[in-house]
Amino acid sequence: MKDKRARRNPKSVSQNKAPLLPSKYAQEEAIGEGFSGASFSGAVFNLSTTIVGAGIMALPATMKVLGLGPGLFAVVLAAFLTEKSIDMVGRASRAAKVGSYAGLMGDTFGPIGRALLQVCVVTNNLGVLIVYMIIIGDVLSGTTSADGIHHSGVVVGWFGEHLWTSRGSVLILSTILVLAPLCSLKRVDSLRYTSALSVALAVVFVVVTAGVAVMKLLEGSIDEPRMLPDITDQASFWKLFTVVPVLITAYVCHYSVHPIENELEDQSQMGSIVRTSLILCACVYMATSLFGFLLFVTVGSMAFIFIGANFIPSIWDAFQFTGATAATCIGFIFPAAITIRDTRGIATKEDKVSSWFMMVLSMFTSMVAISSDIYTFSDGT
Repeated sequence: MKDKRARRNPKSVSQNKAPLLPSKYAQEEAIGEGFSGASFSGAVFNLSTTIVGAGIMALPATMKVLGLGPGLFAVVLAAFLTEKSIDMVGRASRAAKVGSYAGLMGDTFGPIGRALLQVCVVTNNLGVLIVYMIIIGDVLSGTTSADGIHHSGVVVGWFGEHLWTSRGSVLILSTILVLAPLCSLKRVDSLRYTSALSVALAVVFVVVTAGVAVMKLLEGSIDEPRMLPDITDQASFWKLFTVVPVLITAYVCHYSVHPIENELEDQSQMGSIVRTSLILCACVYMATSLFGFLLFVTVGSMAFIFIGANFIPSIWDAFQFTGATAATCIGFIFPAAITIRDTRGIATKEDKVSSWFMMVLSMFTSMVAISSDIYTFSDGT
């Protein structure tokens, strides 16, 4: 009888119903319990850490290819275009009322767009993590340069050659003790202290590099830097475009903008946070490019920095691949495509002109970079 009365009175049934799983809002509220919002400085450090990463190691090589004048200009131009593309993504996200880059791609291009962005993010992050692991292995365990000279790492130099100081052991310990704990944190803001330390270490790296470069300049042991690119043949001309994917990879941070903005106490600060981070990172990049280029004009030193000990022959090659494919899509092509399609009708004429410029520049340079690499490998040079 009770079941029959319940069927006749839908209201009584609905009142007794309880969801098997908590709603999305309840989940977010539980996760954010006791968290009043991320600070301006914490957001700046977190975004700057996303930008300043392994890319800092490849920037001196961009100066070697482009020359000092065009190289520094390219660093500034890449920062400006990155700020523009992030602004496009941010305004489109607010108009579409979505809280993630993937959500914006899904709103603009449907499930295929969302899936394509996710593939690119995974590809880019895998490529950058491989670069990180190569650098960690080279610095701590050691590596062998192209001319066959072995350079001992820091750990091997301190404790000698043992099983636990080998490259494989160092990478396993780094993954378990450093990467895994950092990846397990629930909120991006929880990384603000490690992010601040990371930015500080990047600044220290720049200061040390600058100090050594100034000493070498005073001693007269550094040649005058080349201001313009050295173009001797057709291959050297097309090689100029191979630096663009590296610069794009060095500035890609678009997929971190939404999580950082969602945790802000005052989300109207996001534009200032992006500009502050990009100015900070551009200054670090320009200083690193300048003084790193002055210190490493020799082939042997460049080989020591960029030659990896794993299957990828060098850090430059890893940046070339991820920069010419996934990073270019995340940083320039997808934001430009979202603005050009303009499903919400918010793009200005200036936005669309900038978008077409980003689209053409990124697609052209990516094709040239990939073609140049294929030509170089096939030619054996």
